[in-house]
Amino acid sequence: MSAAFSDENYSIQGEFIQGGIIIGKVPSGTKVFLNTEVLKVSEQGDFVFGFGRDTEGSVELSVHEPNGDIHVENYKIKKRDYAIQRIEGVAQKYVLPPKEVSDRISRDAAIVAKARTSNFDEPMYAKGFIWPAKGRISGVYGSQRVFNGVPKRPHYGVDVAAPVGTPVVAPAPGIVTLAEPDLYYSGGTIILDHGHGLSSTFLHMDSVSVKVGDFLAQGGLLGTVGATGRVTGPHLDWRMNWFKERVDPETLVGPMPQ
Repeated sequence: MSAAFSDENYSIQGEFIQGGIIIGKVPSGTKVFLNTEVLKVSEQGDFVFGFGRDTEGSVELSVHEPNGDIHVENYKIKKRDYAIQRIEGVAQKYVLPPKEVSDRISRDAAIVAKARTSNFDEPMYAKGFIWPAKGRISGVYGSQRVFNGVPKRPHYGVDVAAPVGTPVVAPAPGIVTLAEPDLYYSGGTIILDHGHGLSSTFLHMDSVSVKVGDFLAQGGLLGTVGATGRVTGPHLDWRMNWFKERVDPETLVGPMPQ
């Protein structure tokens, strides 16, 4: 790491890996650049960024102190191996949706994309993360699923298998930017924005207990686990985005509590 991040006034948490999320701290008034992109830094000096599933190569992180000193470091992004998961028995309408639902799918995609454009100034992510539900991990980030023999897009979340009605809570403080009870693919869906473009998405929920604009503290009730949308059984699909980058939420939490 650069000399700046060996100083007690600076810190970086996270791994420079595909799907990784980096949370950093610098003195107030410091500017931080990821390559040529200016990162949002809170008044307290918090910042965050992340890497997509297929990010390759290296990135440059530069820190510009208020006194004019500049620290630059290059980080190589570590590659990951992703599993292929084959699932049979999925309803055909979800594998190859009929034309009559194409408008609904397009509408769903548009409202989800809009909800992810928020960029709150408060660094709510800096409080740390917990698991939003307890259960068996049945699917992991980056794996590609083959439904009824048809390859689909890679899986961008971590699946927690649990009975319908299991509580789902906020993994970190956040503001609700989407609360939909029935999207075509994802069923009951909530997006919780943690600030600076980092957001959590919760899919296939049986009940949605929040509305857009609600603020939740860590551990606040979002709703319950369900089996809505395209599923083969009840579970929570927890996903995270840093703006348009799909990142791995499991990198932010420890082992699943017993």
